[in-house]
Amino acid sequence: MTTVVLDIEGTTSSTASVHVGLYAYARPRLGPYLEAHRDDPAVRAVLAEIGAAGTEEAVEVLHAWMDGDVKATPLKTLQGRIWAEGFAAGELTSHFFPDVPPALRAWHAAGHRLAVFSSGSVASQRPWFAHSPYGDLSALVGGWFDTVNAGPKREPGSYERIARALGEPGPPLFLSDVPAELDAAAAAGWRTTGVRRPGEPSAAAPFGPHPVVTTFEEIDL
Repeated sequence: MTTVVLDIEGTTSSTASVHVGLYAYARPRLGPYLEAHRDDPAVRAVLAEIGAAGTEEAVEVLHAWMDGDVKATPLKTLQGRIWAEGFAAGELTSHFFPDVPPALRAWHAAGHRLAVFSSGSVASQRPWFAHSPYGDLSALVGGWFDTVNAGPKREPGSYERIARALGEPGPPLFLSDVPAELDAAAAAGWRTTGVRRPGEPSAAAPFGPHPVVTTFEEIDL
């Protein structure tokens, strides 16, 4: 049995589907969401972490982070909550490359374990997999990890924490389109495979010693 840990953007799904589709959905809803959930302890914690005096100032900071693609935890937390509501309301549908769902289903059926490690919050990962054009894929996934419960994706310690949480005796296999993330996973003793998707930001990236595939159909577990 192999444990396969999946990146999302550029690996299972197009980067544009997140950075264009989801970001565009969340952007105008950040302010109204903050106003509507002022008494929510999690929202108060987000505002405190941002250090904003009010909603308008907080939204300015959040929009700046979005424009700079900053992987800030307060932003990821709010986006995840807004996206979860959008998926539940039927206003959002996720995107997966067509080779991914059949591979995930086949791997799961063969007894392999699947997990996700994405910079997007766990709150956004679950509905992303649950509301796909290929049906509910979330039931195939047995572990959800983000930069809050695991750590930064380019640090070996994050992968060490995930391995301990999964409790697997053998090294997991990490699939990602970002060489620096693969380097960190390899430094933690993981197996790695780079995913080179045509048209994606890392399509021309040098993957160094990592094996590289262009579709999940090429992966032999």
